[in-house]
Amino acid sequence: MIIEFPYGKESLKLDVGEERLQGILLSKLHGYEAAMRQEELVENALRHPVGSPGLSSLADGKKKVVLIASDHTRPVPSKLMVPAMLRDIREGNPDAEITILIATGCHRGTTEDELISKFGSDIVRNEHICIHDCDDRLNMVKIGTLPSGGECFINRIAVEADLLVSEGFIEPHFFAGFSGARKSVLPGVASRETVLANHCSEFITHPKARTGILEGNPIHRDMVWAARKAGLAFILNVVINSRKEIIHAVAGDMEESHVQGCRFLDGLCRVEARPADIVISTNGGYPLDQNIYQAVKGMTAAEVTVRKGGVIIMVSRSEDGHGGEGFFHQMADEPDIYRTMDLFLSRGRNETVADQWQTQIFIRVLQKAHVIFVSQAPDRMVRALHMIPAHSLQEAMAEAEALIGRHHATVTAIPDGVSVIVVQ
Repeated sequence: MIIEFPYGKESLKLDVGEERLQGILLSKLHGYEAAMRQEELVENALRHPVGSPGLSSLADGKKKVVLIASDHTRPVPSKLMVPAMLRDIREGNPDAEITILIATGCHRGTTEDELISKFGSDIVRNEHICIHDCDDRLNMVKIGTLPSGGECFINRIAVEADLLVSEGFIEPHFFAGFSGARKSVLPGVASRETVLANHCSEFITHPKARTGILEGNPIHRDMVWAARKAGLAFILNVVINSRKEIIHAVAGDMEESHVQGCRFLDGLCRVEARPADIVISTNGGYPLDQNIYQAVKGMTAAEVTVRKGGVIIMVSRSEDGHGGEGFFHQMADEPDIYRTMDLFLSRGRNETVADQWQTQIFIRVLQKAHVIFVSQAPDRMVRALHMIPAHSLQEAMAEAEALIGRHHATVTAIPDGVSVIVVQ
């Protein structure tokens, strides 16, 4: 059986004997056919909000309105969403002073060209847009203490709004359960120290801080608290397919509508684990497989179904290299990953350092299985990150069988590791 794995903007193929193939774990997301066009899905969600009045009603009498929008790292179809939200806000109050606040989290600032690509030139030219900077302490306001105990600082623009709303998209998330909704505030427009406290080692270790889990997830609980305390009153969130097209939309109350969206997504993405000696996974190709840092997400899907001591073959083009200096040095500067993990676990929630959470999850994967990395990243870099480099799936399979110690080891394939929720 020939199986195709996304790799950058192309794909790699592998012939796997049916007698050894345990299963191909596929999301139904990308084959789902929506009953309406994208614009109609957005309009329908806005006309039928969940657990909330409509956006125009909420905007009535509100002077300072802030719309939190996703940044350049997220494939949110903002060109279809933001104009509809702006229209509804102005229907409720034509004189509203609207600010679009770009939720960069701890990412770099979004450039003007990226803003135009995301929103279109009309919105960039005519609307007031501010870009969040997590290190700008003068523009942060402490709104309280998170349930976890960390101090919660949020962008002043969001806190001082008369009406705070957001757009975004929902996808499986490897430690927050799902993206979307409350994440617009934390980490979206929170200070760096607040994000670090929320991403502490204690929470990353928690068994509920996993893909597809909201109930009992301490990271999610902190995020919901921060968004409620900041006053997030209304959201418009969408689910998109591999072509970045909207196939579902929800709007309304930050929690109630988000839960509905997550249930829809869960119904398409949940797959049963098929334990195997070798598990092949990807990040779904471009744009999510541009660096090794992001590739950890696809590895976590394989982690659930690979046998202890087995091999994960991670297919990620990674032409941009490691993707984070902190991440790289946390892995490369210490040959013993168990010592690194012990160091992370010894740190309190207010002692978290940048990229620690990603490194911690990566080490957790490596503690269960060997990782062979098929990429264009330099071999020396891959080895420094405690993985085995390979340049083709065929080479990776030969290396995996050598590690397992026999030919015809069992195989499970996950062509898109970031679009599935693998459950045991």
